[in-house]
Amino acid sequence: MVFSSPLFLFLFLPLFLIGYYLVFLPVQRSLSGRRRRLAHRLGNSFILLGSLFFYFWGETWLTLVMLGSTTIDFCAGLLLGRATRTGTRRALLSVSILANLSILAFFKYAYFGLHNLDRLANLAGLEAWPDVGLLSITLPLGVSFYTFQSMSYTIDVYRRQVRPTRNFLDFACYVTMFPQLVAGPIVRYRSVADELTSRLVSLDLVGSGCVRFITGLGKKVLIANLVAIPADRIFALPGEQLTTPLAWLGVFSYTLQIYFDFSGYSDMAIGLGRMLGFRFPENFNYPYFATSIQDFWRRWHISLSTWFRDYLYIPLGGGRRGRGRTYFNLVVVFLLCGLWHGASWSFVLWGLFHGLFLVVERLGLGRLLARLWRPLRHGYVILTVMVGWVLFRAADLHQAADFLRAMAGSTRGVPADPVIITGDMVAALVVGALLSWPLLPWFRLGRDRWRQTLGGSRQVPAAAAYGSLKVTALLAVLAMSCAALAAGSYNPFIYFRF
Repeated sequence: MVFSSPLFLFLFLPLFLIGYYLVFLPVQRSLSGRRRRLAHRLGNSFILLGSLFFYFWGETWLTLVMLGSTTIDFCAGLLLGRATRTGTRRALLSVSILANLSILAFFKYAYFGLHNLDRLANLAGLEAWPDVGLLSITLPLGVSFYTFQSMSYTIDVYRRQVRPTRNFLDFACYVTMFPQLVAGPIVRYRSVADELTSRLVSLDLVGSGCVRFITGLGKKVLIANLVAIPADRIFALPGEQLTTPLAWLGVFSYTLQIYFDFSGYSDMAIGLGRMLGFRFPENFNYPYFATSIQDFWRRWHISLSTWFRDYLYIPLGGGRRGRGRTYFNLVVVFLLCGLWHGASWSFVLWGLFHGLFLVVERLGLGRLLARLWRPLRHGYVILTVMVGWVLFRAADLHQAADFLRAMAGSTRGVPADPVIITGDMVAALVVGALLSWPLLPWFRLGRDRWRQTLGGSRQVPAAAAYGSLKVTALLAVLAMSCAALAAGSYNPFIYFRF
């Protein structure tokens, strides 16, 4: 059940919100501390039950995997809060980390590892493992997100940066919360610990959540879904049918698709969180407007970037142990970042590709970029990121090589059948390219400056006119999105199984 599905939008979400508000709102502002605590217990329990239903709808028994990880980390956190000996605390943290990494290793990397061992055995002339192809493991929905989220809790408890919770329902609500369960953002316990026990659901917060959710839905349905069609059609072509213009069009389409798909989902998650009284962290900040690859990773999938920084890069030594160790740490972090995204060599190379560019920028390219004309710096980032997306999107290294050759102008032939690009796809490509840059923040800044030049008597009607225009635009986006979904339009989701 994805957020941009009719089942979620027209059935699950309305029923869930109605039930939640009926349970939570009547007692959230009670003067009695006991009644307020009861309101949060009931609200958290309702969120937990709704999230488990949401997850069980598509995952059935795999829900037990998530609950198992949740239980292990809750118990580890409790014991860490009581333990005083360093050795005991390290052992408890190790149990939590090993349990979560074992879940990831089994479900996400077991087949990849055995398949590559099988290939090495063949190269060495040894007998292949006849049953490696039989190891077909279903990847649990959101497993990469909830394991990292749950691990961050025990690590923070170990570092004494957060107090362990003694309420399992609260912790399970935090881990399983459906708005950010499937594809993030990765929410740390310390950022929502207070809201789990003392949040208020206000009309302003719900209103801003609705705006954010509709914005994300429009990104997903009206842009990402449309640009996904030419991207998928072109990436489905055999290598001998690729031409240079087609290869660039395919990569450009995918560049917009992955941004609007993933940032749209994050917007919907943040909006849903606000509707429930939670403020989730931002996950994107116009990454294609970056002026370096380092800047790109400050803006792209921010919750993952900061997770790797705080829980891997800094513990490895960060930049405190000399240049060589810093470069090694960067490469290791992005190698693992690539593996986190998927169990294939193309993801590994994608991670190494970005890690090496970060090293090169630290070696001197960054200083050179700082002296360049700003549009050239943007162009460098966009070109580098697009080349990286070829590795990310390609089915295997052979297809990636075909695309890179075609993009470089080395083509083998012409397409046997034309790739049909409709007018709405072209419009989505143009609008997506424009909105991938911070045009809306620039517009808001200009609006605020203009309103400051108005007299006091003219500011009120100007604000009312802008508010009416904003509401009209949001309703139009919502209506067009719902119409597209009702028509059964193409509705993939890239990060759904990461």
